[in-house]
Amino acid sequence: MKKQNIAVFASGGGSNLQAIIDGCAVGKINAQVCAVISNNSKSMALQRARDAGIPAFHFSAKIIPDPAGLAKTILQTLLDHKTDIIFLAGYMKRIDPSILRQYENRIYNIHPALLPKYGGRGMFGLHVHQAVIDAGETQTGITIHKVDPEYDTGAIVAQCMVPVEKSDTAETLAARVLAREHIFLVETLGELLC
Repeated sequence: MKKQNIAVFASGGGSNLQAIIDGCAVGKINAQVCAVISNNSKSMALQRARDAGIPAFHFSAKIIPDPAGLAKTILQTLLDHKTDIIFLAGYMKRIDPSILRQYENRIYNIHPALLPKYGGRGMFGLHVHQAVIDAGETQTGITIHKVDPEYDTGAIVAQCMVPVEKSDTAETLAARVLAREHIFLVETLGELLC
């Protein structure tokens, strides 16, 4: 089967992007990262992409203030790089409807909780982990889901559990979930793209 082209959208450190790049390099994922797009010019994800020789793009309202023009530029970049699927790895912007239509059922997101719990607007990063701790949960986890027009409501593709320890802070829980994310992400993409 031919390798799929994955475009990765990321806003921050890009450690999940790195897991995807590494998983592709060793053949655990039958794909290659064809482009990395970030809304944050200082995103470490862009540097990780450049270091790996992957085309890296910063597109934001600071560069293209018109929302329709911004969406059109992103979509054209995806088409130019022959993107088969899109993976959101810590991307902090809503995906434009034009991109959702073009890539229907081919856009995936990773979320650091067991959806449908602890998802939705404002539920990202340490906010998620603090909410899990505040609720007294003994288990949290990771969800990979398809992206639809709402935050974190798309069809769930895969989930895995991560224990919550009594001594956890949002930071310690985040670190444990992130370490598991890197492995789970590669496993799940490996199964999806086999």
